[in-house]
Amino acid sequence: MQPIGTLWVVATPIGNLGDLSPRAQKTLAEVELIAAEDTRHSHALLAHYNIGTRCIALHEHNEREQCEKLVADLLAGKNIALISDAGTPLISDPGFRLVRAARGAGVAVRPLPGPCAAIAALSVAGLPSDRFVFEGFLPAKSSARIQRLRELGGETRTLIFYESSHRVRESLADMLAVFGEQRSAVLARELTKMFETVLDASLAELLAKVDADSNQQRGEFVLIVGGAEEEGGDGRLAEGRRVFALLRAELPPSQAAKLAAAISGAPRKALYTIQQDE
Repeated sequence: MQPIGTLWVVATPIGNLGDLSPRAQKTLAEVELIAAEDTRHSHALLAHYNIGTRCIALHEHNEREQCEKLVADLLAGKNIALISDAGTPLISDPGFRLVRAARGAGVAVRPLPGPCAAIAALSVAGLPSDRFVFEGFLPAKSSARIQRLRELGGETRTLIFYESSHRVRESLADMLAVFGEQRSAVLARELTKMFETVLDASLAELLAKVDADSNQQRGEFVLIVGGAEEEGGDGRLAEGRRVFALLRAELPPSQAAKLAAAISGAPRKALYTIQQDE
């Protein structure tokens, strides 16, 4: 009896082609078939590593139809790799139906980990990362977007969003209106690419920076927003006040508040007002 093949879920670079792991290179070269979100887009990556494996398209418009054929190939003994245009497949990308169908048919589905824009951005954001929520893309229409943000208004975990260049400014404006001006946030743009930038500030300050620099409205974005303060007081605020009290003995209040906020994750404005009240 012929052994069943394996479906490999392979993470690919989110920008810098050098981020494809040696194990991923070997796997993509050895499988019989690669299911790619966009074969034209993936060709540049595969050509860079001289990988000549045959590719077929698997995207949101044909995934249902392709699943049956791909599962049949797997059951016939073929090894197949699933890749997206960038990063880890299934994270706001196609592939869920194929993975579910393959597992349902008894096929081994194995991850080959690597880049993920959401995790890469979180790792450099300086916002709490012990508990977070990945929301993917917000709704395109403002009314639906605001409604979803309102539903997240009380979420105390760090929020991670993907956003496109033609909506990043509008999404920031809606977040400011719903979450408030002082909510801490990070805008990570074009990660691992030539024009990578990571801006951290309050939502009001981030929106002002985006409005002042048209370059900050170009490219691919990860937007990370600090969680809401927990009812009855946030431990981060208490820690921020403790750190601020130590720093302000040596630094100007505004600088002490900024550093204390960066260290603790507490809102900078809440810390700065301490010295005004005393």
